Amino acid sequence: MMSLVGGRITTHVLDTSKGVPAAGVRVELYVLHRDGEKESKRKVAESVTNGDGRLEAPLLEGGKLEKAVYELQFNVEGYYAQRSFEELGQALWTMVPIRFSVSDAASHYHIPLLIAPGGYSTYRGS
Repeated sequence: MMSLVGGRITTHVLDTSKGVPAAGVRVELYVLHRDGEKESKRKVAESVTNGDGRLEAPLLEGGKLEKAVYELQFNVEGYYAQRSFEELGQALWTMVPIRFSVSDAASHYHIPLLIAPGGYSTYRGS
């Protein structure tokens, strides 16, 4: 059995308004850098959730994870565009950004997103 070198970042998205996985959500991962008051970010990965609301592979793994601040961006506007107004009503969110700090580059950071037309939540999963 081959062991993973370094940590990894994974996610999944669940639609709590329907009680189902959220398929087709585009997810982008950025690493943030701060130079005094200036902040910049660089995209390091991008993927789309599958029918189970998960990504086919970790966004970052194999020694590429570093101690830094990261931002996951979930394009929920595209997901909600697949549903009718009658079913959905007014969806408030277009993009859900989640910033988190990686303090141990050898750990697994699983950051799920739970979405609904009027709210969202997240937590550090396992």
